[in-house]
Amino acid sequence: MPELIRPSTVLPANRSAITFKTSDGLNLIGEVATPLGEITGSLLMLHPNPSGGGMMDSHIYKKAANRLPAMAGIQIIRFNTRGTTSEAGKSEGEYDHGKGEKQDVLAALDYCFEKLKIKDLYVIGWSFGTELALQYARDRRIKELILLSPPMLSTTDDDLDFWIKDGRGITALIPELDDYLKPEAARVKFSKVKNLKQIDVAGAKHLWVGEPMVHLVLSEIVKVIAPSALPLAQEI
Repeated sequence: MPELIRPSTVLPANRSAITFKTSDGLNLIGEVATPLGEITGSLLMLHPNPSGGGMMDSHIYKKAANRLPAMAGIQIIRFNTRGTTSEAGKSEGEYDHGKGEKQDVLAALDYCFEKLKIKDLYVIGWSFGTELALQYARDRRIKELILLSPPMLSTTDDDLDFWIKDGRGITALIPELDDYLKPEAARVKFSKVKNLKQIDVAGAKHLWVGEPMVHLVLSEIVKVIAPSALPLAQEI
C-alpha cells in the first residue's frame, strides 16, 4: 500500500557533508544531496536569517533535500552561513547582518562551479536568503533565481536595477499573510522587474508551515528546474 509523504520522509539520494573556505578564511559546513540517477539541475539554497533560527535545515530546505533528488532529479546544495548552527554543525565566524555573508555566497558558488563542476545551477533564497541572492548571486553561470518570502529590507533599487538589466528569470513566491512583504506591496516593489514572475499564495505565511505549503513550494521549484517531473507525488 502506498504511504503518504510525511514531514519526516527521506527518499534515496547520495548525501555527503561538505566544507569550503571563504576568502576571509572561514570554514563553512553544508551538505550535497545528489540524485542516484540523472541530474536535471542543481539548486544552491540560501537560508533564512540565523538570528531568527534560520539555517540549512530550515524545514522547506531540509524537505527539498530529502525529496527532490529522488522525485525530480534535482541536486540540492545547502550550507550554513557564517556563525550559523544546524544538526550538521556550526560554520565558523559570526553572523554579520548580510555584509560578510557576501563572502559566504561567493565561496558557495565557487564550490558549486569549481569543485562540483555544476553546469545548470539555480539559486534559491528564503527570507534573509533572498537578500543574499539578489545582492550577491550574480555570477553569469547561474541560470535563474527563486525567491521565497522576500522581505526586501536591505535589497536596494540599485540591486534591482542589476536584475532588470540582466534579464535572467526570477520567480518570487509571495505569501498572502507575510510578515514583511505582502502581494500588493511586492507588485509595487517589483513593478519594473519585468523578468520577475510573482506568484501570490493565498493563506500562506512567511514560514510556509504545513505539508500543503511544502508541496506547493517544492512544486514551484520543480516547475522552474525540472518541469517534466511534475506533478510531484504525494505518496510513495
